[in-house]
Amino acid sequence: MSEGYLLDIALILLSTKFFGIITKKFKLPQVVGALVAGVIMGPAVLNIVHESDFISKVAELGVIVLMFNAGLESNIEQLKSAGKDLVIIALLGVLVPLVGCFLIASIFNPHISNRTVLMQNIFVGAVFTATSVSITVETLREMGKMSTKSANAVLGAAIVDDVMGIIVLTVITSITDPKISIVKVLGKVAAFFVVSIIAGMVVSKLFGKWVEKYNIDKRRFVIAAFVVCLLLSYSADTFFGVADITGAYIAGLILSRNKETDYLSRRFDTLSYILLTPIFFASIGIDIKIPHMGMTTVIITLSLAFMALITKIIGCGIGAKVCGYNKNEVLQVGVGMIPRGEVALVIASKGMKMNMMNDMFLTPIIITVIIAAISAPILLKFAYAKNDSGVEKVVNKPIEN
Repeated sequence: MSEGYLLDIALILLSTKFFGIITKKFKLPQVVGALVAGVIMGPAVLNIVHESDFISKVAELGVIVLMFNAGLESNIEQLKSAGKDLVIIALLGVLVPLVGCFLIASIFNPHISNRTVLMQNIFVGAVFTATSVSITVETLREMGKMSTKSANAVLGAAIVDDVMGIIVLTVITSITDPKISIVKVLGKVAAFFVVSIIAGMVVSKLFGKWVEKYNIDKRRFVIAAFVVCLLLSYSADTFFGVADITGAYIAGLILSRNKETDYLSRRFDTLSYILLTPIFFASIGIDIKIPHMGMTTVIITLSLAFMALITKIIGCGIGAKVCGYNKNEVLQVGVGMIPRGEVALVIASKGMKMNMMNDMFLTPIIITVIIAAISAPILLKFAYAKNDSGVEKVVNKPIEN
């Protein structure tokens, strides 16, 4: 690898900060600026910074650290008490987009008496079931809203959402691929959470005692915490087929109740802010390649984007309403679950390889992911601007320029 990666890092950090400051001037979250910076610096516009294995790996590490820190800052007691609520929110947040996007696909890809086409359209719906919560997390942290009730609902529901997304994808692919066992996949997912709970209790207790006894050089706690994060992320993906970011978030929850949690969060926040997070969000834009689009593709894209956004808001919003959240929290939860990201693109790519998705939907899906990624932080800003009492409790300090 040549030293060109050093220039790439410098350009990414400079451009994400520059556009972050601009978006902040317009009272928008800085993460929007980072996304825009990636699009502008990447092949879609200026073609200065390109995809590389290095950027990809650093970006992956960035989202893992981001989700780990989100777990550290989450209120685990709130998550426990809202367990049933999270399942309801996530369930409706999966089913409503699945049905809505399936209907849009069916309009442009009629499946009358054609089982193969029917499965292609169902697959398009499945692409938009999973939430990419990392964008929401960074926006909430920037606004200082990570410890609010609605933020905890979004984070918890996103974990359940991820599991349900795996189940939906497995069921659909198993219909056409007899090699895939639904029972085996569900068993691995269940095993992951059982192992996480058992390991979590042990690690949390041992880490807490260690912190109490050897509280001289706190830097060693940061290293140990990072090791726990990476091991659980690796294990989730490699042994259980669960997203590595889910493992990272649970690792954060496991370590969220020791006396040095605030110290750990600040240290990981620094690491994330100066390097990993800008590269992660810029990489989303850098990966974007905007192809030539005909009028049909434009219409499909607009229809799919509208349906993908509105069904998450409606589905998760109804779930939150049923669970007793107030009207502002309902909107916050719905909007917080809008983003789709790498999960949707990975599912779409897998569908193309398995001939389970019509080529006409690939470009619209990519652009819909972009629209969702950019619009979510903007909509979150408005959703959290005011609650019923007119004042939102701020627990975390927003990131400064």
